[in-house]
This record gives sequence, structure tokens and C-alpha cells, in this order.
Amino acid sequence: MSGKAVKLAYKPVGLLLGAGAGLVAGVVFKQVWRIAGHDDEAPHATDEDRGWVEVLTAAALQGAIFALVKAAVERAGAAGVRKATGQWPG
Repeated sequence: MSGKAVKLAYKPVGLLLGAGAGLVAGVVFKQVWRIAGHDDEAPHATDEDRGWVEVLTAAALQGAIFALVKAAVERAGAAGVRKATGQWPG
């Protein structure tokens, strides 16, 4: 399979992996937020009962977890494609 074909074939796989990573990251964030001793639900930016520090901390933590999970899932997917096809999809 040519490099171009691998890239093209990987696109839908990458989209599915990205969606799955988003779901996993959401679950992980909720658990981390709960373990950190906060409420069961993270604050929204427009929640007037929560302070700036809590809202921004939650957003930063959520972003970091999402980026980490997404990168790990995408990297594992690319490694799987390389193992299956012999070519890196990137």
C-alpha cells in the first residue's frame, strides 16, 4: 500500500479514534475532578457561584487531560497502522 493510500485510509480511523479519545478524556477528567475533592460536576465558565480560580483550574485540567488522552490514542492508532501496513500514516 502506498504512503498516500495509507494516509487516506487512516483518515476515518483517525476521526473515530479522536471521538473515542474525547469520550475517554471526559470520563477521566470527571474522575480526577472528583478525586481532587471538588464537586461531582466541574464548573462551567458562566457559573456565577464559582470563583475564577476554580473555573480556570477546571478548564486547564480538562484541556491537559484531553490533549494527553488524544495524543496517546492517536499515537497508538498510528503505531497500529504501521504494524499492519508497514507504513506510518502521518
